[in-house]
Amino acid sequence: MPDVEKIKKLRNLTGAGFKDCSAALLESNNSIDKAIEILRVKGISKATKKMSRTANEGVVAITDNKQKSSIIEINCETDFVAKNNDFINFAKELSDINNSVNSDREKLMLSKMGNGTSVDENLLSLISKIGEKITLGRSKTIESKNTKVFKYHHTVVKDNLSKLGVLVSLESNNDSEKISMFGKQLSMHIAALNPLSIDIDGINKEILKKEEQLISEELKSSGKTDDIIKKISIGKINKFKEDNSLLNQQWVMEPKKKVKDIIKELNVNDLKIKEFFRIKIGE
Repeated sequence: MPDVEKIKKLRNLTGAGFKDCSAALLESNNSIDKAIEILRVKGISKATKKMSRTANEGVVAITDNKQKSSIIEINCETDFVAKNNDFINFAKELSDINNSVNSDREKLMLSKMGNGTSVDENLLSLISKIGEKITLGRSKTIESKNTKVFKYHHTVVKDNLSKLGVLVSLESNNDSEKISMFGKQLSMHIAALNPLSIDIDGINKEILKKEEQLISEELKSSGKTDDIIKKISIGKINKFKEDNSLLNQQWVMEPKKKVKDIIKELNVNDLKIKEFFRIKIGE
């Protein structure tokens, strides 16, 4: 019999019933990821991008200056600890150091903090004091050379700490107010719609391969002919590409238009989205 907590988690991720989740976990040897795939193939689950998510707590921290901007994820076990003053102070100082070392994890762990000891030593001390597992997750530094970097925090915990953070850089010689407004709105759009890449060509080939396999398995039990299945598969994978590439997504501020349409309307010839990075706690 699968663990009840795993069944609850699977139900939360997929919206499937208790019995279906229990059966899927049995079939998958209690693997959440495999169970999600099983439910989706059977047409029970609507899960798409939740395949590899984990339910960690913690904060996302952003530090920026004129030269660069950095984002880092600090994880803990409970939301209670994420709001603890010792944890918050550690996360804020860590974020500043992370920006100074360009998100180089090895340099970060060896760097000295304000009390004269290394990040690594302070992390171990904090774990010992708080009594929870604390880890450093994803991180990224984006330089501001010939670009302008915009940030966005969603569900702010305190100051530069939140539950979801975004950095996005725009390349342009135009420094007008409309570019700044677009940059701010674009960071909010990325937070809301979670694109996988800037354009279709940038989507990871392994992700596409996995999606194609899932679509194929999903349609095999539909009773349709191979020709029809092939046409439907092509349509579904094309829609997946559009839905997950930033330029082709529906603009969150005006859903009838796509992001690329908004850029065209701005009429700034050299405007280009250079890169972005998004971190959400629990994903």
